Amino acid sequence: MKLKTVLAAPLITAMLFNSLPSFASDTSSAFTPEQEKRIGEIAADYMRAHPDILIQMSESLQQEQQEKQARGLKTAALAQQARIMADKRIPSWGAEGGSVMVVEFFDYQCIWCSRLAPELEKVMKANTNVRYYFMEWPVFGSRWPESLLAAKTGLQVWKEKGEEAYLKYHNGIYSSGLNEGKLTQDAIGKYSENMKFSKNTIDEINSTLTDINDIATTIGLTGTPGIVIMPVKGATEDNTTVFAGMTEAENIQQAINKAQGK
Repeated sequence: MKLKTVLAAPLITAMLFNSLPSFASDTSSAFTPEQEKRIGEIAADYMRAHPDILIQMSESLQQEQQEKQARGLKTAALAQQARIMADKRIPSWGAEGGSVMVVEFFDYQCIWCSRLAPELEKVMKANTNVRYYFMEWPVFGSRWPESLLAAKTGLQVWKEKGEEAYLKYHNGIYSSGLNEGKLTQDAIGKYSENMKFSKNTIDEINSTLTDINDIATTIGLTGTPGIVIMPVKGATEDNTTVFAGMTEAENIQQAINKAQGK
């Protein structure tokens, strides 16, 4: 509490100044140094007598920051919508003419992505009129080489075998429970049915990963998982949702409903 008091004191003082009439903005003419000192003392006395206000202020400030961040993520995601939809190199599954799109950014070695996978599966079974986009984003590739290998393999499966084979591979990797450094080349080979890379496609795969990384960072995501949900047409900040982190099927469903105008 002492630390919070010290941190909040300047803010309380500023609030007192701001609550005074507009002429008080020119403190050099409105108050003498002695009066300014006394105002500071009043603020300090008030904080000591009402320590609960520090918690309220902290919670209010945190909420404002979260709302600001959420608005920024939505605005950036809206700007990337057309780019995502137009890029046929990005794996997708579901209704071609779906009115809502769900975009997932993930890494196969990410434990939270692994926990999100079954939640997303529930949503996909319940919402077959939605188009799902799978953004292979191997953020742990520098730590675990299999992270990058799994992402590249997924893109190769998508390119050569299409959406059903890709979804089978994607869900298979997560169902293995191998994450946080446990994923192996053997497991990747098993779920991809020993997919081999082609010299003709490796450059395209690397380029796709680069572009996905650019989309993710442009949106403002700082890690996996990340989910963007918005209507295909008429998307706005009000009907778009961005989850920067783990969430549950119920929350995703609510976001889909919002995107559908329900």
